[in-house]
Amino acid sequence: MKKIVLMAFCTINLIFIDAQKHEFLNPPKFNDTDLSKQKSALDENAPAEILYKSQHFMVDTYTGLLTKKAFYRVKIYDKDKAEDWLNLEIPLYKNGSSEEKLNKIKAFTYNLENGVVVPTKVEKSSKYKSKESKYLSITKFAFPNVKNGSVIEYQYEVSSPFLFAIPEIIIEGDTPSLYTEYVLENPLNIAYNINYTGSLNPTYRVVEEQSMYGTQYKTYRFGYEKLKGFKTEKFVKNDRNYRTKVSAELNSTNFKELKLYSSSWEQIKDRLYENEDFGGELKKSKLAKENMPAGIADFKTDVEKADAIFKHIQKTFTWNNDRGIYTEDGIKKLLETKTGNAAEINLFLVMMLREAGLKADPVLISTVNKGLINLISPNVSNMNFVIVAIETKDGLHIYDATSKQSSMDQLPPRDWNQYGILLSKDKVKQMQMVNAKPSFTYLTVNAKINEDGSISGTYSDKDTGTFAMFVKENYDDNNEKYKKQYKENYAIDFTGIDSKVLENGDFESTMKFSSDNLIDRVGKKMIINPMLFLNKNSNEFDQTEQRKYTIDFISPYTKVKKIVLEIPEGYTIEELPKSKKIVTDDKEISYNYAVEQKGNTLEITSTTTVGSADYPKEYYPAFKQIWGVASKSENQVISLIKK
Repeated sequence: MKKIVLMAFCTINLIFIDAQKHEFLNPPKFNDTDLSKQKSALDENAPAEILYKSQHFMVDTYTGLLTKKAFYRVKIYDKDKAEDWLNLEIPLYKNGSSEEKLNKIKAFTYNLENGVVVPTKVEKSSKYKSKESKYLSITKFAFPNVKNGSVIEYQYEVSSPFLFAIPEIIIEGDTPSLYTEYVLENPLNIAYNINYTGSLNPTYRVVEEQSMYGTQYKTYRFGYEKLKGFKTEKFVKNDRNYRTKVSAELNSTNFKELKLYSSSWEQIKDRLYENEDFGGELKKSKLAKENMPAGIADFKTDVEKADAIFKHIQKTFTWNNDRGIYTEDGIKKLLETKTGNAAEINLFLVMMLREAGLKADPVLISTVNKGLINLISPNVSNMNFVIVAIETKDGLHIYDATSKQSSMDQLPPRDWNQYGILLSKDKVKQMQMVNAKPSFTYLTVNAKINEDGSISGTYSDKDTGTFAMFVKENYDDNNEKYKKQYKENYAIDFTGIDSKVLENGDFESTMKFSSDNLIDRVGKKMIINPMLFLNKNSNEFDQTEQRKYTIDFISPYTKVKKIVLEIPEGYTIEELPKSKKIVTDDKEISYNYAVEQKGNTLEITSTTTVGSADYPKEYYPAFKQIWGVASKSENQVISLIKK
């Protein structure tokens, strides 16, 4: 019954539509009335609205440079909810001696004060440049004097020598837009493939050849009016995959001779193995031989050898959180500092596995936050991470040594993005990556009802597998915020919160708690929900509109809530809650609510099992039904009667 739904990404030939009367690249003059607008006509609850957005890319036939221009004018209705617009970041890339340059930038905040428009210019002193890696730096600045009702405006121009991939532009953003346009102009001897994904059609569309800048150009012009903000759905790993987007990849150049760039995966493999920051590092087998841990040859099977080498790499080296498919400082530096980027750590793992006689190869992936790989239009810019595959008698197994908690076929959540490209020395293989290993969550409460009506006890929250890695990432981002969530989510006075990774890679938080608000007294009765603060008080599958997208859980999982509740002496339970069990016909989803009394102790166990990492949208009604049953079961109450 279950089918994996794959989203098809394709390069399309856009059909010419007569839009000659529409003017592209012509921002309207600033209109004072925009400052008086109280809300968006497209979405009255929107905290911001794009008044005009233009992304313009032009390849200069004489200099061979790509000029990237942007113009934005945005109305701010609620600055506290429009934080993404209050700071601007402009990425600038570098590779060797080639680098992008920020040529022009203008930015203003406009306010209406006593009926007069007051502009505030972003000064040079407020801008700063941060180096993210040897390949990337970011120019940043914050808009000054932003208030509710302000209009912010900025434009900039970047000169780039990198013609291979023109940045992907998201047309369908979170913010509603009155007008958005995308323009690409390239001379005929430099040709691009246009990748257009998503469901929106342009209001204005022109694709044609014309004489421009003293020579013949191909132009792509798409204009969109009255775009509503993209509506997200719960249980979607990255909704960017479903938004309307435009990008361009270099197909060919023709300077006296035709040269094709729109690669096959085989060509990409060959180029990477020739690159000194990829294949050049893999050739340094001497480093692998010199650093091979003792005793590897004693293991009998390939999997045992691979696991031992993997654990050695995992324990010895620490990931610096930099992604990428190329090494930055190199394997030799990794061995010195014990710290490196994803490519350095996992390419060294490939080297070690090969040195041990195993068939091991790098696998290129696009992590979840970057979006799905476009399999039909191969391009190395689609990728941003390297993992490792070994081929054994029982098939392929994959590793990622950047996580201290990962294991064979148990990868961090960021890696599970449907596809990978395996690059062996002699061939390329497209892999479909399915997370089949289940994760477990155990929520355990041991509590006692006191005579005064208060409840006190201990609480444990433990995750295994992919979920454990996901929780650990959140904890590392901000451990104080992570611990604070318990009090915020449950409104319980937790103390002594201790969160840590266990020896087996599980992540567990333990704490004590007490509460005076979980019991209602009615005469001699105490009325309480025995699930305490762990009851499912709402149905997370509450979408009223028809489901559009695949339902993603990252991992198959089982969640077990167990409450052991001690009843005070002198009290009896008037009536036990009713147990409940529900399961789908294909056994993919199940829920079980069980109640058992042992003397003066009540044990309640709630178990939810989801058999796969993702489901077609047609499963939504089944989830809605089962989650509804769970919510109803977990909100049963009991009455304690004093004897």
